[in-house]
Amino acid sequence: MKIGKRGWAVAGGSLVVVLAAGWFAFDRYAIQLPAMIMDWRDPIGPNQAVEWQSGPDAPSAPAESRPPNIVLIVADDLGWNNITFNGGGVAGGTVPTPHIDSIAKSGLVLSHGYSGSGTCAPSRAAMMSGRYPTRFGFEFTPMPPGMAQITTRFAAEDENALRRTVLRDAPGEELHFTEMGMPQSEISMGNLLQEAGYRTLHIGKWHLGETNGMAAYDQGFDESLLMASGLYLDLDDPASVEARNDFDPIDRFLWANMRFAVRKNGGPRFAPDRYLTDYFTDQAVKAIEANRNRPFFLYLAHWAPHTPLQATQEDYDALSHIEDHTLRVYAAMIRALDRGVGEVLAALKENGLEDNTVVIFTSDNGGAHYIGLPEINDPYRGWKATFFGGGIRVPFFVKWPAKIAPGLTYDHPVHHFDIYATAAAIAGAEVPRDRVVDGRNLLAVLDDAESPLHETLFWRSGHYQTVLHRGWKLQRTERPDAVWLFDLENDRTEQNNLAAAMPEKVAELAALLDAHNAEQAEPAWPSRVEMPVSIDKSLREPQAEDDEYIYWPN
Repeated sequence: MKIGKRGWAVAGGSLVVVLAAGWFAFDRYAIQLPAMIMDWRDPIGPNQAVEWQSGPDAPSAPAESRPPNIVLIVADDLGWNNITFNGGGVAGGTVPTPHIDSIAKSGLVLSHGYSGSGTCAPSRAAMMSGRYPTRFGFEFTPMPPGMAQITTRFAAEDENALRRTVLRDAPGEELHFTEMGMPQSEISMGNLLQEAGYRTLHIGKWHLGETNGMAAYDQGFDESLLMASGLYLDLDDPASVEARNDFDPIDRFLWANMRFAVRKNGGPRFAPDRYLTDYFTDQAVKAIEANRNRPFFLYLAHWAPHTPLQATQEDYDALSHIEDHTLRVYAAMIRALDRGVGEVLAALKENGLEDNTVVIFTSDNGGAHYIGLPEINDPYRGWKATFFGGGIRVPFFVKWPAKIAPGLTYDHPVHHFDIYATAAAIAGAEVPRDRVVDGRNLLAVLDDAESPLHETLFWRSGHYQTVLHRGWKLQRTERPDAVWLFDLENDRTEQNNLAAAMPEKVAELAALLDAHNAEQAEPAWPSRVEMPVSIDKSLREPQAEDDEYIYWPN
């Protein structure tokens, strides 16, 4: 059978259409490949009941005479101005956080609390190790497969962007996301307290590795209920209200690849039975009840209010006075977080454990610019992924009714790695002697609230580096080639850059940074991407040529 010219033209045209359609489909769905591969390798099963191993039926001694329980609650990307205790609160203070505030009001307020880094995973490594994470190569936040490439591509599609995200080549063999973490050679807070006789429990985010002995259950936690992806509810759940930010490349990646899943002690993934924040709260309450008759350490690592922004319809409906949809969803997430903190505090009280339980509340870092909400870190400049106050000044409260009187405030810098040394002191455990432990016991300030625990603190992510020394703060970065010097005693919100006027002070602090860097390890995995972050504008706001910015290496 002969095919004429017209037939070949029609066939050729059809082939072009098929190829174009195929390319369109591939281009559209390729961003979902990481999750599709994960779903194939590790499918998500239906909800299953979580059984927390019960302690003794009766206490061996009254609660007040046992070693104190320790509950560490860590929010994710909680902005300084997200809680009403700090003088503001979401939506002009119309979304109160009474339960989080109650920890501060009834205990010790660490008004100059600093995170371990400008992003989540290095901060958590500092908490769990009691050390600068750069001492063991934990410098950059592990990213899921494909995230660097896909988010860079999305960023390049923004025709209005003045500065482009830069993708770096990975030299040599690239580690998988699950292989990036805190090595087992570190003695984690879980190890420390487990050895001291505590039942150790982890719920929520981990982000310190999942293989090669880096999972929570291999790092000293008897039981670990891990957040195994990143949605708060299934996408088709009628109880879910979403705020999708198409201007944010990270958000687009998360919506395409996150799932609603958890796993217990390395078992198969399964779906929670309710909104993730509430689910983690429920499990924390059950874990407290199961362990009420023995000393326990509970690390409750909430995902809220990290993106993707997803709230329950009930919480969203309760905030009808907020007109901006994104802000309303975000505020609803804060509402759920605060409610959950209240339920944990109530469980301690109902089980007779309130007086002899130390509750520590903080956030892993400040609020993110990429959610597009400009006031979440007020009054501080900067965001998550910067070392300005908005990135590393975090809520930091300690409550222990048996030992800490209400209304105490400590006005000197403290750091996330201090939680480690504090837990050791509470449990009567010795910090490791075979390595540098950078943290200090926060409870020492109860006896001396005037003396600083730290004269000098450091932060580093690649070429972007910062030192805080006796009230002076130096930030330096190679991209752009910039230096900032601030006198925090007189300029706590970092408005007046004194670098040009005080070169000798710059040199003094730079020498401290250089000496610190000489003591740190090489990164255990390379930086893959550098993201431009405007210091004073959210990602939703138009950028200008004269905006101050940094490139965040990760």
